[in-house]
Amino acid sequence: MSLTANALSQEPVRYTEPPDELKELLEAPSTPVLRVNPTSTHVLYAYPEGMPDISELAQPELKLAGIRINPANYGASRTLFFNKLTLRKIENDSGEEYPIVGLPEEVKINLFRWSPDGAKLAIMIYLPHTIELWVADVNSGKASRWATNLHSTINTSPIAWAPDGSYILFSSRVPYREEFDYTDPLPEGPTVQQTGGLAAQERTYQDLLKNMADEMKFEHFATSCIMKVEAGKEPVMLWNPGMFKSFSISPDGQYILVEQLMRPFSYNVPYYRFPTCIDIWTSEGRICKRLAEIPLVEYIPQGFSAVREGPRNFQWQSDADATVVWVEAMDGGDPKKEAEVRDQLFSLKAPFKDKAQPLLSLKYRYSGILWGWNSLAVAYESWWETRRERTIFFNPSKTMQSGQIVWDRSSQDAYGDPGKFITEANIQGVWVLKTDKGKQKLYLSGEGNSPAGSMPFVDELDIKTLKTKRLWQCHAPYYESFSNFIGNKVDRILTRRESSDEQPNYFIHDLKKGKVSQFTRFPHPFPQLKDVKQELVKYKRDDGIELTANLYLPAGYSLSDGPLPVLMWAYPEEYVDPDLAGQVKESPYRFIRPSRLSPVLWVARGYAVLDNLGMPIVRRDTLEPNDTFTEQLVANAKAAVDYLVGRGIADPARIAIGGHSYGAFMTANLLAHSNLFAAGIARSGAYNRTLTPFGFQGEERNLWQAPDTYLKMSPFMYADRIKAPILFIHGAEDNNSGTFPMQTERMYSAIKGHGGIARMVILPFEGHGYRARQSLMHSTWEMDRWL
Repeated sequence: MSLTANALSQEPVRYTEPPDELKELLEAPSTPVLRVNPTSTHVLYAYPEGMPDISELAQPELKLAGIRINPANYGASRTLFFNKLTLRKIENDSGEEYPIVGLPEEVKINLFRWSPDGAKLAIMIYLPHTIELWVADVNSGKASRWATNLHSTINTSPIAWAPDGSYILFSSRVPYREEFDYTDPLPEGPTVQQTGGLAAQERTYQDLLKNMADEMKFEHFATSCIMKVEAGKEPVMLWNPGMFKSFSISPDGQYILVEQLMRPFSYNVPYYRFPTCIDIWTSEGRICKRLAEIPLVEYIPQGFSAVREGPRNFQWQSDADATVVWVEAMDGGDPKKEAEVRDQLFSLKAPFKDKAQPLLSLKYRYSGILWGWNSLAVAYESWWETRRERTIFFNPSKTMQSGQIVWDRSSQDAYGDPGKFITEANIQGVWVLKTDKGKQKLYLSGEGNSPAGSMPFVDELDIKTLKTKRLWQCHAPYYESFSNFIGNKVDRILTRRESSDEQPNYFIHDLKKGKVSQFTRFPHPFPQLKDVKQELVKYKRDDGIELTANLYLPAGYSLSDGPLPVLMWAYPEEYVDPDLAGQVKESPYRFIRPSRLSPVLWVARGYAVLDNLGMPIVRRDTLEPNDTFTEQLVANAKAAVDYLVGRGIADPARIAIGGHSYGAFMTANLLAHSNLFAAGIARSGAYNRTLTPFGFQGEERNLWQAPDTYLKMSPFMYADRIKAPILFIHGAEDNNSGTFPMQTERMYSAIKGHGGIARMVILPFEGHGYRARQSLMHSTWEMDRWL
């Protein structure tokens, strides 16, 4: 790091690339994503797009009601894409992929959906001025275009197959509409807001509507049509245009569940809290039932377990022909109210003439359902304050029930996690619980966390006895996780296996025969990291809480070489139970595949890297976790420093600390409240908690309820104590709640005002995470230079 006392406050810097050993790591291609079709006959290989050019991020963009829109093609901007799709047979396999042919060149694929029978693949492709729907035949790989001018702004899943695969519903731009001028007109008056005395505490949302011009733009770009298209035919509009937020087809294909936004809009909350109508249409587009009219939601009670009043979470019951289910809060949505029943599930069967029936009463807040068959479904409920979660079996054909509690546990207890239920697509293409032929067993996959590290598993659960039988588990020296069952039986599974020096690849296990065959052979993307040493390390902080971290040492390093410079990287996490804070949630056998801007990149530059080091912030007696945030932060960091120095790995005068988002907040706090580090790197953080006054991260209290905690946690208030050099990096268009770029600008100014050493890099067009090639390369160069 090169600094002088009279360095300029600003520099005319152009985008710069880092040293070759870092540049090569950033340019390594991503491993494709694999998706098995519903009938387990074929696998899709989806290849992620590399680093886009900065010119893509610089395209026109509208920021409206909490979303960002590409006005040229009526799609979401800042979308992640795949640029190549290939297919491969699972059985009688030659080991070769075959391409999907006929697609436009240089495609940007945003979404793909298997047909229910697995014979076709729907593909949504972004082009500069339109979004197109293509469908590929899985056996031949030939693709044809079915529709153009798709619409994907507020509806994030704008295509859906009919259960019999005969047609696709999709969101479309309104046909024959005049071009819309989205430039801002001169205002006709001021923007005025007024509160009526009701306390409405909101997080610091970004990209909200600001004026009447924004309202007109949002209504235009949110308005779409729901279209129906069959192979070889022109699309047909089902109903009048509207601001359709979502749609889903009933399992029998006879009805469509539709959510539509309405006016009035709000300047205080995102679009998903605008007024909403929930309707049931026939498959031909006629409205047959209005289920609910949800008013504007500007008020929700305080607390992370708080919800709005009224019906919410509408969905089809996956294992029934046409039954719609939803949940309603019985406590007014207020977690501070005493209530034996917090949430109630309701159901209504076609033809939707009768009164809705109460289905299941929940002690905590509803958090999801997995459907099985007419006598079994799984419900989940949770409560934030205690971090409790419960898994419940219930019979969806009965009413007014409490269900059978299967597990009642802490959501933070990694060792006691029984895993997640495995689902499969049924004949209608909807996801239901995987079971045996007699419907006596269910199947679970989990991480298998233990003091020895993560060892993923697959279990069989007896529905009556609730006893489990282990069908498969990975073994050292590998980290291997379940991907899919192959076929209807449970004796063949597809897994993803990796080790510290073996690239993740897929394997097929025949559990009955005890045979394993390798399915993919992806090459090692980082040969230069193959001899890097990786170790899952354990140590304790002063109060006895056990901590873990991933340690990476340069290839060929020996303790006899002497201590190394160290880069530490972390992200704090709150815990309500100290006994759970030190549980091991990592594996010593994970492949060393640093993501772009990962701290692990610097092991190639001769650094020891301590990544994911334990940063638990624990509730103590009557104190909330954040009441002793800085003390616990320093204790965690000191334990890590002492451990590495004690082993002779770290040079105590050359240890840097860094983090992204809440990790950046942590970094600034550690430099303000300790002398443990020689430098810091803080990316996309927030540093003044008075600017997030109605809660942040895991903090439910507001500023006025816990003023001392808010002020003590804010490194902005201690900028005069930060003496170690700190590098700030922030995306100029950061839209993450709470991390406005202003947070970095003000923190930098505060340190500068007190004579500290800091550098601030604002990346044009970037959001909370960084995507453009130029931004990633330059950020890496800045970080390397700072270290």
